Amino acid sequence: MLKEKKLKDGSILTLRNPKEEDAEAIISYLNRVGGESDNLLFGENEFHLTVEEEKEYIRRTNEDPNSLMIVGIIDHHLVSIGQIQSYRRKRIAHNSELAISVRKDYWGKGVGSAVMEELIHFAEKHPVIKYVHLGVKAENEKAIKLYEKFGFKKIGTHKNFFHMNGKFYDEILMDLYI
Repeated sequence: MLKEKKLKDGSILTLRNPKEEDAEAIISYLNRVGGESDNLLFGENEFHLTVEEEKEYIRRTNEDPNSLMIVGIIDHHLVSIGQIQSYRRKRIAHNSELAISVRKDYWGKGVGSAVMEELIHFAEKHPVIKYVHLGVKAENEKAIKLYEKFGFKKIGTHKNFFHMNGKFYDEILMDLYI
């Protein structure tokens, strides 16, 4: 376990590294959150890894000293996943990419902030990481505010990056300088 945190509503969020036995719950979670909003790179039931493939991904990620994946658990329910991962190539190894998701029924309770805090803490104590990058759908104002709260700055835009239901949406690129 990395940390336990009391949330705004009094519930306890446990943050920890995923275990291989979490693979099925992670797949179910991702297929669920994909349908809860249009803010992710995939929709409902569009996450297609098998349980064995997810177990292998968890194993590789947990063994990688340049990556951290954490799951957020409340009352034995998976409510969030966050990951920060550095690039393996020497010339760009000082860069990392961050991703986070929270189940919709847990939005606004402090889950996202708790996960972000742990991911950024990993980056700050990592000897190589100097920059953390992420992309966010331009219309996702709550996420943008969360990232800005943690020091991320808007650095650019990918025009028409997302395509959903016949419509294109921009992606805002954000960086945090460690």
